[in-house]
Amino acid sequence: MRYGFLIDQNRCIGCHACTVACKEEHDIAVGVNRTWVKYIEKGRYPDTRRYFAVLRCNHCDDAPCIEICPTVALFRRPDGIVDFDHQRCIGCKSCMQACPYDALYIDPDRNTAAKCNFDASRVEMGYKPACEVVCPTQAILSGDLDDPDSTISKRIAMEKISVRKPEKGTKPKLFYTGVDGDLLNPTMMEPQTTHFWADKDPGEDFYALKMKNPDRPVPGAAREVYDVPHMTPWGKKIASYLWAKSISAGILLLSALLLNIGFEADAPLLHVISPVIALFFLGVTLAMLVLDLKKPGRFFFLLTKPNLKSWLTLGGYILMIYGVLAGIWLAQGLTQPAVSPLVFWPAALFAIASAGYSAFLFAQARGRDFWQSPLLFWHLLIQSISAGAALLMVIGSLELVTPFQFMSAQMFAWLGNALVVSLFAGLAMIFSDLFLTHGSEELQRSAELLIKGALCKQFWIFVILLGVIIPIVLMFWPSRSLIPNVTASLLVLVGLWVYENLWIKAGQSLPLS
Repeated sequence: MRYGFLIDQNRCIGCHACTVACKEEHDIAVGVNRTWVKYIEKGRYPDTRRYFAVLRCNHCDDAPCIEICPTVALFRRPDGIVDFDHQRCIGCKSCMQACPYDALYIDPDRNTAAKCNFDASRVEMGYKPACEVVCPTQAILSGDLDDPDSTISKRIAMEKISVRKPEKGTKPKLFYTGVDGDLLNPTMMEPQTTHFWADKDPGEDFYALKMKNPDRPVPGAAREVYDVPHMTPWGKKIASYLWAKSISAGILLLSALLLNIGFEADAPLLHVISPVIALFFLGVTLAMLVLDLKKPGRFFFLLTKPNLKSWLTLGGYILMIYGVLAGIWLAQGLTQPAVSPLVFWPAALFAIASAGYSAFLFAQARGRDFWQSPLLFWHLLIQSISAGAALLMVIGSLELVTPFQFMSAQMFAWLGNALVVSLFAGLAMIFSDLFLTHGSEELQRSAELLIKGALCKQFWIFVILLGVIIPIVLMFWPSRSLIPNVTASLLVLVGLWVYENLWIKAGQSLPLS
């Protein structure tokens, strides 16, 4: 048994009865919706026409929201309905990034994720979903897709049907007939700052407000005239999480490499100070993750109710093991004359894992094309080397203004070379992602947002100029002086945070529905 929907847009009159019935059935708060009706218009007055589309969860057979959910709060029932358990949800919002259809939202009353659940309680009692019952034109039809004799199966077999974003491979079970194609592809419409009933809440809607490109034709002259608002799930806390994690991982990774090639003379720094800094920024990383949760008190559900297919869960385990190894490293550094390779090599491996696992997490966010880069793992690793080298160089420069010697001149030069090489490599990664041929319209427009759109000034000034070019120039300063080295290192750290923040924003800039 596999329940699905067929929506006949030839019959739909855009009355919102389905939206109201759903809200009444589930006591849904104002401002959020499990099902909603989107309007677009085409043509010029007086020859115009309005088109409708009923949008909701697609109850996918290969639902990315289930895969990414770290606590199994989202699950697929035996009857094919994708349901949720708000008592397991920690409010991480990862499901909202994974869904290509913008079907999930945060319930403002419970601070947990919610969506259309096919009125599962009604279906279990043999009733039809409330939206189907209330529809005055019988535009909504539900039924068992596995039953060849069901009405929905017969109509799907006989009529021309469409689904939203089939290229995502989610196997959606929400089918449309008679729908205008522009309604199913939001980037095919000219961005609008207003609707016919109200102005849109601008927020950080870079796509609508700043990406209006006069040299890009408007396909079909379609205009969005009504839609519901959708929040941007992730922001500065996630950017800070990536930034702090890169510093923590980079510090220990570089320290392990330095110990391996014989910089034992710098033992106080490598044995004690490095793991202390790594543990501090690991704490910042975990704090940012917990603070970003809508239910921070449930963070331990990652341990007690884990989904081992989610890289949010696996990443939490990686960070915990990394923290334990960093603690052992610190303990050995305080009590032993040297840190054993049996400690610093496993710590280095988990530093690499800590830096790079987020690439697999963002890959599970299948709704965001901009985050699907095959270079992301290597880019995160390079960023960690840049961040670690920059902070270690700041520490090394302190001996010029204090009576303490933190590192030898040879180690300082080695770190400087590592920083310059990593900056060049990181720049190549950024330009490869932004300027090489893009596989989708969404990816191209997100890249354009950084190259020449609303975020371009911050990108070119703070990331490229101040975060890469000027530090490289300063690193070729002829002597080991305080101001150039500290300035270069601090600019690198600032540039890395700005890039993470812009990368998170650009990835969420385009509408999904």
